[in-house]
Amino acid sequence: MTHVVVVGGGNAAFAAAVAARESGADVSLLERAPEPLRGGNSRFTAGAMRVVYDGVDDLKQLMPDLTATEIARTDFGSYSSADFYEDLGRVTRWRCDPTLAERLVEDSFPTLAWMRGHGMRFLPLYGRQSFEVDGRVRFWGGLTVEAWGGGPGLVDAWRDVALALGVRVHYECRAIGLELRSGHIDGVRVRQRRDESTIHADAVVLASGGFEANAAWRARYLGPGWDLARVRGTRFNTGDGIRMATDIGAATRGHWSGCHAVGWDMNAPEFGDLAVGDGFQKHSYPFGILVNARGERFVDEGADFRNYTYARYGAEVLAQPGQFAWQVFDAKVKHLLRDEYRIKQVTRVVADDLPTLVARMQNVDARGFLAMAAAFNAAVDISTPFNPTVKDGRAALGLAVPKSNWASPLDTPPFEAYGITCGITFTFGGLAVDADAQVLDEDGAPMPGLYAAGELVGGLFYHNYPGGTGLTSGAVFGRIAGKRAAQSHRA
Repeated sequence: MTHVVVVGGGNAAFAAAVAARESGADVSLLERAPEPLRGGNSRFTAGAMRVVYDGVDDLKQLMPDLTATEIARTDFGSYSSADFYEDLGRVTRWRCDPTLAERLVEDSFPTLAWMRGHGMRFLPLYGRQSFEVDGRVRFWGGLTVEAWGGGPGLVDAWRDVALALGVRVHYECRAIGLELRSGHIDGVRVRQRRDESTIHADAVVLASGGFEANAAWRARYLGPGWDLARVRGTRFNTGDGIRMATDIGAATRGHWSGCHAVGWDMNAPEFGDLAVGDGFQKHSYPFGILVNARGERFVDEGADFRNYTYARYGAEVLAQPGQFAWQVFDAKVKHLLRDEYRIKQVTRVVADDLPTLVARMQNVDARGFLAMAAAFNAAVDISTPFNPTVKDGRAALGLAVPKSNWASPLDTPPFEAYGITCGITFTFGGLAVDADAQVLDEDGAPMPGLYAAGELVGGLFYHNYPGGTGLTSGAVFGRIAGKRAAQSHRA
């Protein structure tokens, strides 16, 4: 029986392990973290998964629990392959690898259906991706589906499926090197509780994440200041899989100076906190304004749906004086703010007028802020109706930094401001793989017995990222990698 070793413990790793096991392989999964901290970055996510679907009938295949009442009052819309290709290409400035993009897009629905077939549950992404307008709930931004229980629920569900199938899961087991014999993968060197050994294998799937938790690599590849960024997720994603593969001749690919980084609470800890999960993120900025220490706006908050801007605006915050910013809202939009604005671990100030508000916004120039706010209020086109479910064209123009959609004057107290910094999610540079998830060497040839999936795959994301694509990519390429690894044999 083929023995497959999967390195990693998140969504991509478990997808690979389950696919390999159901394809007849003997499977060992190596999780670097101790069991209470298992799950990689997947456990810190909200569980959103971007998927192609043609209306509610497709969604019912993934979510058979949808009720007739939900269907009657909800506009789920559709999300075509063409939409997915357009979004992925547009936000990556058309740099994404076309063969990887095709596999991701075309396999997105079949992969989620496969997960559902294993008993994994999904539900509509109410609240985060929909608003009620004229009595109907309308989804927006091409993102409709989330895993039941969010990231923690997804990881738990994968673990239960894997264990039921007979996958062996090893905790506190760090892969430190790959073994070759006659040019083919022969196993993984591991360190477990200070003891080192080799686990022999016919194939290895690397799914251990990027290097976002490695401060030295962040400074080396992302640039000065990135070593100071907060890490949204696990402390264990330090680039081990990438290093092991390149040590034996694997090629790299992708945007090594780029990453997924978001607005993150100013006082969040250095690494992710499982008790808070993704609650430190602050993603409702399209409905307010974002200001720096000089009291100036520095991005177009309404350039697009937040799905298509949030992953690059963290870098914009990091580039500001002091590496922080404040999101400012008035009472008119408070009901639109996401749940993460209501957690108790939040950096927030409130006031009944703007001068008092800015006095409470730590390290912000009051004169600059008040001048900016007056100019912004005067520039808003209030004749255009406000609609949070579409790019409504309600703009504030004639400013140094315009706001293209969802602009509203700051004129209704109480006013609120939320302090943020940059939180890095994952890095975009990684290993070169083909559409079958096989790792390529520096000559472009597949490396026998070596596969990769998840955030350490390079070539999909450049500059930016469409929200919900990471978990889908991990599941798609994890499934492919597991199936291929189970078929791996020596020449």
